[in-house]
Amino acid sequence: MSDVLKAPLVVEFPFTRSLGPVQSAFLTGLRERTVLGVRTGDGRILVPPVEYDPHTAEELRDLVEVAPTGTVTTWAWNPAPRPGQPLDTPFAWALVRLDGADTALLHALDAPGPDAVRTGMRVRIRWAAERTGAITDIACLEPYDGEAAHEVRPHDGVFGNPVTGIVAPARLDYTYTPGRAQSAYLRALAERRTVGERCPSCAKVYVPPRGACPTCGVATTDRVEVGPRGTVTTFCVVNIKAKNLDIEVPYVYAHIALDGAGLALHGRIAGIPYDQVRMGLRVEPVWSDDGRHPDHYQPTGEPDADYDTYKELL
Repeated sequence: MSDVLKAPLVVEFPFTRSLGPVQSAFLTGLRERTVLGVRTGDGRILVPPVEYDPHTAEELRDLVEVAPTGTVTTWAWNPAPRPGQPLDTPFAWALVRLDGADTALLHALDAPGPDAVRTGMRVRIRWAAERTGAITDIACLEPYDGEAAHEVRPHDGVFGNPVTGIVAPARLDYTYTPGRAQSAYLRALAERRTVGERCPSCAKVYVPPRGACPTCGVATTDRVEVGPRGTVTTFCVVNIKAKNLDIEVPYVYAHIALDGAGLALHGRIAGIPYDQVRMGLRVEPVWSDDGRHPDHYQPTGEPDADYDTYKELL
């Protein structure tokens, strides 16, 4: 149907993590074209290294250097690389046991096609031209016709200017298609109206509507216009600057029970100092420049709502 709504959405949460001595040595080693593993109490070499033995929970600190060559233990062909993946041409995801290691490393294998990949094939690391101390310092793996190297050398894990922290990205790109209830809700917002749906059993008005009552398990088809004003039921003060969000911190994000709604929705509060936002504050929407949704909510100037009028909506 031509009137079906859909939109691209991105869920992204890059976070910064500190590294312990083992992971720090491993990533700093990659920057220096050195692959480090760690030796367990029973003599196994784990690559990538971990700080604790996965079988015994023993703390591990005995670092060793393994070869940049290895053997494919298993693989899967990727015919359509996605943005951000190691290669922009078709490649294989491969588990490779580097020479001297007892565990396998997952990375991209550059090969002309799936017929050129097989379990047991020999490969070597292709290093990135610019290395910063990340797993991407290994640009990919490539076919190699040399013999296996068995020498494992002890390593103290000491390098100049060690990597002590990384930013780990987490991102999901997808296309969202709302159902009947949310489509009606979004179309009403474009007219600067807020529309929910009432459960025929418990009479609760859901905003935004879900299409069904999660409590009673029945469809909600009776549309109800609510608001536009509402009451702050609870809130939090945000002190962390969000990436790509042009809002100065601190600011307030709140649960707002619109008049006539049976539960609260989320919204940002502005037009008032953050330390003056309070439960019971009466607010109204300020619409975005394109008029398609509320950009934030501001005080109406009305007296605060009595707690008993919204205590069931916290």
